[in-house]
Amino acid sequence: MKDHWLVRESTIRRLWVTFVIVLVVTVLVDLLVQHDGQFWLTGTFGFGAWFGFASCVALILLSKALGAVLRRPDTYYDR
Repeated sequence: MKDHWLVRESTIRRLWVTFVIVLVVTVLVDLLVQHDGQFWLTGTFGFGAWFGFASCVALILLSKALGAVLRRPDTYYDR
């Protein structure tokens, strides 16, 4: 039986390469745009890219910490 096209190694590799190229081009286009940010930080090169990445990392770390605090034992409802 033939594999679905989304689970083939070659397709996954092509998708990753395409995504990385699109992200790099998007950040490079930022060089062509004049930034008039309200704060010095918002006018820096690639602000949207690195701020989005940092926000994503912060959300993941926060959710891990919250999960550790709210975690209950497996037998919590067996009482």
